[in-house]
Amino acid sequence: MTPFSACIVAAGSGTRAGRSLPKQFERVAGKPLLRWSVEAFASHPLCREIIIAVAEGHIEMARQALEGLDVILVEGGASRTRSVKACIEKASQPLVFIHDAARPGLSPALIDRLLHALEDTSGAAPALPVADALARETEAGVEAVSRDGLMRVQTPQAFHLAALSWAFDEARGADYPDEISLVRAAELQVKLVEGDETVFKVTYPDDFARAETQLGGPSGLPVMGTGFDVHRLTAGDGVHLCGVFVPCDLALVGHSDADVGLHALTDAILGAAGAGDIGQHFPPSDERWRGADSAQFLTHAMQLAREAGISPAHADITLICERPKIGPVRDAMRARVAELTGLPLARVNIKATTTEKLGFTGRGEGIAAQAAFTGVLR
Repeated sequence: MTPFSACIVAAGSGTRAGRSLPKQFERVAGKPLLRWSVEAFASHPLCREIIIAVAEGHIEMARQALEGLDVILVEGGASRTRSVKACIEKASQPLVFIHDAARPGLSPALIDRLLHALEDTSGAAPALPVADALARETEAGVEAVSRDGLMRVQTPQAFHLAALSWAFDEARGADYPDEISLVRAAELQVKLVEGDETVFKVTYPDDFARAETQLGGPSGLPVMGTGFDVHRLTAGDGVHLCGVFVPCDLALVGHSDADVGLHALTDAILGAAGAGDIGQHFPPSDERWRGADSAQFLTHAMQLAREAGISPAHADITLICERPKIGPVRDAMRARVAELTGLPLARVNIKATTTEKLGFTGRGEGIAAQAAFTGVLR
């Protein structure tokens, strides 16, 4: 069989995935999502080079995610079609494979099926039959759609480089949903080969859990950390709690913004990672952190957890105070913590309680918080 260049499209923002990072750089089963596909191609004996299209501002992030791997990074375009074109312009082999960065389950067997198909066609792609019933919603109501002959087309999609380059010339800058569509528009022959359910595309938040399971996630060791923090109250114009500013006639006293909720969660994450406590990383004696947004502390702790091979699974925070009222801002707090940790909203819990007027929190002298963070160690 003929050697090939692997081109991976990783220039998207992945906003539907609901993560704090573009999904291709989020860790799944201990590795950045993009790295799974790169390593799969790198291990194939006929892959001679791996070219990756990334967004302009993500070059350094990609280098870190792919540390130790021999890849060529190119700047992607505003659309998939333009990103693929940027890749194939760097390709040096007679065959090219175009693959989505968000499909981590690539196998050598699928690569080989595509290589065999290219022996007598311009292009090939894996496809799976449609199992579910289909319907179309119209103004008149819902009408059934026959699934006969319909297939779900996956990647990688493989081509003779000369044929794909010619199809791009014929397209004259038009965008296409995938490369099979582009090549068929140029009236070139393509084949479909047997697809693979494990090469599904990570698109939505729940897809990360499926990918974790597929790539060995549930067998990982669960880890947990807890955190506790207290800050004194004084008169003011509002408090920062769990990443949200709550206007009121109070203020929390601290070297940073004194966000007691994020401080407790930061300590919980550091505990799960075995990385000490918040005071070691952000000492109050350091003027750099005076008035600092505590989101910085939490982001740093999450980075240390990922470097330790921990994938986040759940976060739970309890705020202990008489005032302010937490109920009206609870949803905003959950959303902010989900954004900072990369967790789905459903896996972030925030609750509040009082001490029945007992102790310093009962007297309104301060606010306390305790937090628990759960992750999976790869």
